[in-house]
Amino acid sequence: MTRIAHGPSGEPNPLRALTLEQLRGRTSMKWRTYPADVLPLWVAEMDVPLAEPVVRAVTEALERGDTGYPAGTAYAEALAAFAEKRWGWDGLAVERTAIVPDVMLGVVEMLKLVTGYGDAVVVNSPVYPPFYDFVRHMDRRLVEAPLGADGRLDLAALEDTFRQAVQGGGRAAHLLCSPHNPTGTVHTAEELTAVAALADRYGVRVVADEIHAPLVVGDTGFVPYLSVPGGERGLSLMSASKAWNLAGLKAALAVAGPEAEGDLARMPEEVGHGPSHVGIIAHTAALRDGTAWLDALLAGLDANRRLLAGLLAERLPAIRYRPGEATYLAWLDCRALALGDDPARVFLDRGRVALNSGLPFGTGGAGRARLNLATSPEVIEEAVRRMGIAAEGGVVDPGA
Repeated sequence: MTRIAHGPSGEPNPLRALTLEQLRGRTSMKWRTYPADVLPLWVAEMDVPLAEPVVRAVTEALERGDTGYPAGTAYAEALAAFAEKRWGWDGLAVERTAIVPDVMLGVVEMLKLVTGYGDAVVVNSPVYPPFYDFVRHMDRRLVEAPLGADGRLDLAALEDTFRQAVQGGGRAAHLLCSPHNPTGTVHTAEELTAVAALADRYGVRVVADEIHAPLVVGDTGFVPYLSVPGGERGLSLMSASKAWNLAGLKAALAVAGPEAEGDLARMPEEVGHGPSHVGIIAHTAALRDGTAWLDALLAGLDANRRLLAGLLAERLPAIRYRPGEATYLAWLDCRALALGDDPARVFLDRGRVALNSGLPFGTGGAGRARLNLATSPEVIEEAVRRMGIAAEGGVVDPGA
């Protein structure tokens, strides 16, 4: 049985609550994509039980047959209260929000409001792969402004990209990932203020994907884009999905800055039909009553970051890993291992460990891999052991 530790809130560490045998009984993407001998540390699902307030709220809804269409502003009210308490931001106005099916579909709808066919959408690579897929499917022109060598926003490169994006008179948007996936970087207030100033100078509209906002550890504070000077024209997408492991209960919120309220008002009414009513109930309960569980999770994630860093330094010192300040994702620079552009393929084929290939993350992704830290310390230890064997040219026998 896995030993259960407790976080500062007194809640047990949810990352130590489930055995590998229990997890293999799940039927979601993470646990059904690969054979049973593979350790899946890839897609953004956490190996945790749900927070008890979420289970209670959903169970009560099912017991009373409350499974119809979504209505009301409870989700927005819960998010506004969470934002004020957690981030000191009292500017999330419920009247400037709209429910959307999930963050990426919300991104699509927001980009439709501020760009047209053929217009440019700027992203900071390496970045979440669906940014590329969804933007191109919309017939927008995707333009990269790569992160700096330090993994932070390169404001000079961003300005050059903004300038090029609006040449010829077209509209442009900046699809900002904040906190950043896959690096775990938390953008500072100064950085975000500079982004807003550049966006205003070049007439670029900022759409911020802030789904990882609750998953910030340590002394670093999350700064909502709409809270910085100049962010008034911005649009944001937020959700409880990542922080409380609710991907299967679809719901998110689009939030407009004071000067973007008119844009949000133009969103088609039918978009609000897409979220799950039960999902909204779950997300609302998480934000209102699930913060003790979240604090225990964050403590567990912080311990896992330190564990991974130590294991890599000991067994795979050629891998460069800078622990991020947010998310439960680790961005591994494996280029010194000489495993080619796609080391994740080697770790899967030889080591039976599934990571995300860095290649779909765009420029800066070659030779890298993304590892999901939201699992037990024992799984992380076994994964690094297997990766070490694979890196040395060996082949893992999971039954040995």
